[in-house]
Amino acid sequence: MSTATNRPVYLDYQATTPVDPRVFEAMRPYFSEMFGNPHSADHVYGREVEEAVEKAREQVAALIGAEAREIVFTSGATESNNLAIKGAARFLKDRRSHLVTVATEHKCVLESVADLGHEGITSTVLPVKPDGLLDLDVLKQALTDNTALLSVMAVNNEIGVIQPLAEIGAICHERGVLFHTDAAQGAGKIPLDVAAMNIDLMSISGHKIYGPKGIGALYVRRRPRVRLEPLFSGGGQERGLRSGTLPAPLCIGMGAACAIAKEEMANEATRIDFQARRLSWALGVSLPVQLNGHPNQRIPGNLNYRFDGIDAGDLLEAVAADVAASTGSACTSAEVEPSYVLRALGLSDAQAASSIRFGLGRFTTEAEVDRAASALITAARRLQRDAAAGKVS
Repeated sequence: MSTATNRPVYLDYQATTPVDPRVFEAMRPYFSEMFGNPHSADHVYGREVEEAVEKAREQVAALIGAEAREIVFTSGATESNNLAIKGAARFLKDRRSHLVTVATEHKCVLESVADLGHEGITSTVLPVKPDGLLDLDVLKQALTDNTALLSVMAVNNEIGVIQPLAEIGAICHERGVLFHTDAAQGAGKIPLDVAAMNIDLMSISGHKIYGPKGIGALYVRRRPRVRLEPLFSGGGQERGLRSGTLPAPLCIGMGAACAIAKEEMANEATRIDFQARRLSWALGVSLPVQLNGHPNQRIPGNLNYRFDGIDAGDLLEAVAADVAASTGSACTSAEVEPSYVLRALGLSDAQAASSIRFGLGRFTTEAEVDRAASALITAARRLQRDAAAGKVS
């Protein structure tokens, strides 16, 4: 897959990824000749699609070390997060009615926890260290005998830091607390093993791993069994946890994307790391930039840089013809206030407002990295000169 030369270099892979051509080809027949309802098991049209969907379920499960029957298809990670948090909290509220999460979580996690407060379920939102990582001693102190669930992101969508999932899972397991992780940014990019990491619930998104939009999955542990209350009622599909006719082509596409990720993850990480280092070096030797988040415990495809003294929006506007990047999460980019994630690291509003997230991915090339770096350096230097001239005058 190549990017047309008249289009900006796409550096927003955390917001979404292009569908891999191999994924598209896997999906194609199920939009036309193989169009049956996977829940219509009385005839060949339904059975052939059901078989393909179940294969996709196995492919999703294999990516995270789960069993196929532990995978529930959803519309995306937002729905998965809502189902995991609200479903578990409501099922357990008569026994345990306290939730713990982290200040840098995705909005759908934070708002799900806040919404449950109206139902009498209390919560604790933990801070992070300046590098974006959770302090495990603080976590231990926050868990009580009344804590039902902890929700911690595997990889942060804005700053790319990887939380210590195995250590967190061990703490939760010891305390009898369910451990949910939003792995939308981690699945397919870092090795994940739900058994080894003591993960009870995991959310995954199709369009973050070169699959289609509108499909996701929730891993729900079977042994020991995790019980959830469904979010809505219907025909009882997906073990009664997520009623509704499955979008078979999207499920199949997500399965194909997971299979590709499992096979190519290690080599892809090495390739993306090379491109990220190339961009980091180019920016670092030319501009006084600062990396937000832990320098090493992070995925290679995420670089969140602070251009002190330059408004990030102005810089992105100046390079709009050459670079497509973002100032933060795609789910909150319409907001005018500085990123709540960056403020949680201790950055000032001005520092947060001068930060840009660069997302590199499967199809990023060296030529694109060089083009983006050149455009950013040229524009940043011009904005710095203009700012200096304005101060002088």
